[in-house]
Amino acid sequence: MRRSRFPAVFLVGAFVARTGEETSGPALLLAGAALTGSVTEGSSLLAGVTVAAVAGGPVTGALLDRSRRPGRMLAVALAVHALGLGAVLLALGRLPFAAVLPIAVCTGLTGPALSGGWTARLPETTSPDRLHRASTYDAMTIGAAGLAGPALAGGTAEVWGAPAALVVAAALVGSALPAAWALPARAGGGGRVRASSLRGDLAAGAKAVLRTPALARATLTSTLSCAAQGMLAACAVPLGERVLGGAGRGAMLLACSAIAALAANAVLARHPRPLAPDTIVWAAALVQAAALTLAAWAPPALLLGAVLLAGVGEGPQLAAVFAIRHRESPPRLRGQIFTTGAGAKLTAYALGVAVAGPAASRSLPGTLLLAASVSVVAALCFFMVPSPAPFPTPDRTANRPRP
Repeated sequence: MRRSRFPAVFLVGAFVARTGEETSGPALLLAGAALTGSVTEGSSLLAGVTVAAVAGGPVTGALLDRSRRPGRMLAVALAVHALGLGAVLLALGRLPFAAVLPIAVCTGLTGPALSGGWTARLPETTSPDRLHRASTYDAMTIGAAGLAGPALAGGTAEVWGAPAALVVAAALVGSALPAAWALPARAGGGGRVRASSLRGDLAAGAKAVLRTPALARATLTSTLSCAAQGMLAACAVPLGERVLGGAGRGAMLLACSAIAALAANAVLARHPRPLAPDTIVWAAALVQAAALTLAAWAPPALLLGAVLLAGVGEGPQLAAVFAIRHRESPPRLRGQIFTTGAGAKLTAYALGVAVAGPAASRSLPGTLLLAASVSVVAALCFFMVPSPAPFPTPDRTANRPRP
């Protein structure tokens, strides 16, 4: 793949793979419920896929970093994910659910490769002076996939049935294989990058995230922000029912938030950022906190504005986190750092949904205010990570003879 001003092949491949991932979540819910007759089992499948991401992220990223042809390793991860989704579909209704759930968990181990694995390879597809804009477009593919995936799953299930939605998800993930395979090799030819152990690489990646203040701040703040976003997602349907007069309108609120995130990133891609990415990370968390607070008490006329404001905070924050990771990550650990972050955010989002679901049935405003509090804590945590102590400057006058 030739370096270009706009790495179109990369962005198309990333968008297709991520759309497949976003389609697979609701498709697992729908197919699980349809083929087993239990909504709980469908939810368990989605939970198994999501929770596995936190464990699979570091390992998948380390394997990408150790390969001279990371694109081919990424293609293998995509193939495993697509085949795993197909295996879940074949097993549902034919095997005991206790045997199906481990298949879903194993499939989820490669989930972070569909998001962070692509982004880690972006510097190899474009020139350094174009990385900022390409990174923003890359973040936009995640927002666009989040908008298209659920709609595709729901539409396919409505027309052809719930199992067909899972087939579409697997097909989308698999169709990104050629783009991943075409990613350029690392400089220096084939073979292994280094002879260090996988365990040593995992330890080095964890140290890089924890001991690099900029990475630690961005990871911690964005992960907590994802938990708040999951809480908003869990509140969307109750908001639609109680404020807008229909559950379906709650799903439209999430679509509006995704559109606002895309629009905000489109503006950033066209114009230079007025603020540093580090500032955007914590400021965007406060924007999301304000939006969630407004949503807790807003009348119908203002609720849409609150949700749009949440998207305006979410989109630029994701692009800023990508920029920080590209700037701070050592090249030999970049894949692991991106996939570890992706796995942590997926898990935080799932936990946010799990916490807010039961809470929203008791107090919807209280749950939204709790989500706003999580966003405020996310912004505060950015400043709680200590900066490295400056190297002391020697006092060159200390040993001078007194006059």
